[in-house]
Amino acid sequence: MATDHDSVWGPALDILRSWDPQWADTCHPMSVHPWRSGVLDPKFLELVCVGLNAACTNLDGDAVRRHVRAALSAGASRDELLFVIKCASTVSIHSMSVAAPLLRHELDSQTASHELPSTPSCDAVRAVGKWNDAWDPFLSLDPCWTERFMAMGLAIYQTTLFSPKEIELLSIALDASVTHLYTPGIRRHINAALAAGATPAEILNVLELCVSQGVQSANLAIPIVDEELSRIQ
Repeated sequence: MATDHDSVWGPALDILRSWDPQWADTCHPMSVHPWRSGVLDPKFLELVCVGLNAACTNLDGDAVRRHVRAALSAGASRDELLFVIKCASTVSIHSMSVAAPLLRHELDSQTASHELPSTPSCDAVRAVGKWNDAWDPFLSLDPCWTERFMAMGLAIYQTTLFSPKEIELLSIALDASVTHLYTPGIRRHINAALAAGATPAEILNVLELCVSQGVQSANLAIPIVDEELSRIQ
């Protein structure tokens, strides 16, 4: 039975080893390299993987469970897990980051400027240096909604659970996830991570976690193939 970094793999690994041991023996070491390299703390790696799999761009329940279990075993607290889930849920803002500037561009020629209402949460995000200029278009289009979103997200910048470096590394992973690939966010968070003291090796480590997500294809499909083969045999 598979026991080496079971948080990455489900039952598919044992099936794969019986069907194609040569490929399994090359795929498995690649997928668990982020843990074996020792660059980042195992608990933090598991928390990042919880975020990757819980993100609205992935929603992989089986993987979330495996990584939550591994994170708890590594010493993660409920509050740390909850914080990561909060971060994963805010990835959806990129729908606005991408689309609102297009709407703003189309409306600029026909919409008169207007005075914005009070937006204290937006102001607080600016005050801690975390305001993103990509948010300006939807702030101007719907300041009430933007204020509500920033009020929800403000706690991310006020936490003491994680260091600024760790928050930026988590953010890199969420934006660089193979199902997301939000380039402006990746660049922004890499710059912020380096400024917060992250090393290139640490940034590469979270990017390698994103690549390890590829084995979720095997985790999903191989057991189904195995079950269907058994059904017709």
